[in-house]
Amino acid sequence: MQAIRLDAIGQLSVGEVAKPVPGSGELLVRVESCGICGTDRHILHGEFPSTPPVTLGHEFSGIVEAVGPDTSGFSVGMRVTCDPNISCGLCSQCRSGRVNLCERLQAIGIHRDGGFADYAILPVTQAFELPLDLDPLHGAFCEPLACCLHGVDMAKIETGASVVVLGGGVIGLLVVQLARLAGATRVVLVTRQAEKRALAERLGATATLDPGAGEPIAAICGPDGLLPGGADVVFECAGVAETVRQSPRMAKSGGTVVILGVMPQGETVAIEPFDLLFRELKFIGSFINPFTHRRAADLIASGAIDVAPLISRVVGLDEGAQSIRHPARPGEIRVLVVPQSTAP
Repeated sequence: MQAIRLDAIGQLSVGEVAKPVPGSGELLVRVESCGICGTDRHILHGEFPSTPPVTLGHEFSGIVEAVGPDTSGFSVGMRVTCDPNISCGLCSQCRSGRVNLCERLQAIGIHRDGGFADYAILPVTQAFELPLDLDPLHGAFCEPLACCLHGVDMAKIETGASVVVLGGGVIGLLVVQLARLAGATRVVLVTRQAEKRALAERLGATATLDPGAGEPIAAICGPDGLLPGGADVVFECAGVAETVRQSPRMAKSGGTVVILGVMPQGETVAIEPFDLLFRELKFIGSFINPFTHRRAADLIASGAIDVAPLISRVVGLDEGAQSIRHPARPGEIRVLVVPQSTAP
């Protein structure tokens, strides 16, 4: 079978690898779609920890082709989505219920072979059923939505709350929808790209802002701004230094800032601790998806979250590798890889 392999930091290839065989408690999944995440680019450049050589791809779903011994609850022909994050269940963090902070955390597509391949191995503990009548491309959005759900849970959005979302990529556009579902009545998305601002408004944003058109903090928080005094909750979804610096200044006193965007490992941002203290801001990091994957799958299966307009391109493995090697194109939201040899 074919797979996109991270051979070493900075080295990506597409080539033939052995088709895996499911072991005890494992499923062999024919991959239907796998999303290209910004984290994949960080991994390629050594900006996010991984263990090459490894097949990349952590946002995928597919059809069960074979089941290993001692496997129950799943059968051949079922459609499943993958929660890639595997916790040990034994360390102090796991025993405290913080499985996303597991001391021995491993992720499929980062530390174990993942979904940029014709087939992938999936432990049954990481598999969640999806309906067979679901568009096969939509299952690839369960993992990023699960991560967004964790951030929204941590934000504790109240009915009638105001929210700012910094970044118009897939995470920002999912958070817009989740914030409205959580009860926010004013949701402002900030991004430079006009097409993403228009899409955000179709998906539920009550206003959008181009940060290049003026001073964005004043445009949001100033006396004549969209949210005078600031937002109840600010979600940083872009993963860039500028928006991380801006995020606490867009929150109202007593407000909450949630960091969902992934910056390169080792990069730093200057934050004013006095401002956090004096205005009693909550500054929260939200990491992956503890106990939220089932909810994400249900939201996508029910259509409560609209993912169809987030698909920018559908490509094969060769073009997928090229897309990982280069920055996202202007206006691009999510590129999905569909392995050609397994496509229906």
